[in-house]
Amino acid sequence: MLFGLLGSNKTISPSEANENMKRDKTIVLLDVREESEYRNGHIKNAKLLPVGQIASGIEKMGLSKDTEIYTYCQSGGRSTRACQLLEKMGYKKIYNLGGIMSWPYGIIK
Repeated sequence: MLFGLLGSNKTISPSEANENMKRDKTIVLLDVREESEYRNGHIKNAKLLPVGQIASGIEKMGLSKDTEIYTYCQSGGRSTRACQLLEKMGYKKIYNLGGIMSWPYGIIK
């Protein structure tokens, strides 16, 4: 797996994320959109955590700071912000998947 350097808002391609999630069931996939957007369709196994609730919500999930986390939103803006927030909170393996619009593997409705 090739990843960017820490602190540089790392990105991951849909194909790489899809393969990694098939192999490693401990990877956490966060949908950082709003609940109504999530209900209209989301990536399989994604957990809803709107970007405005990152600070309070991520702590409730009880994740290790070493948990591998992928974030996505509609087009990539909110997932970028979520990555920045998570990194500031001390999470070390944060990857921006970008927007669900570029996810070619189907969504759950």
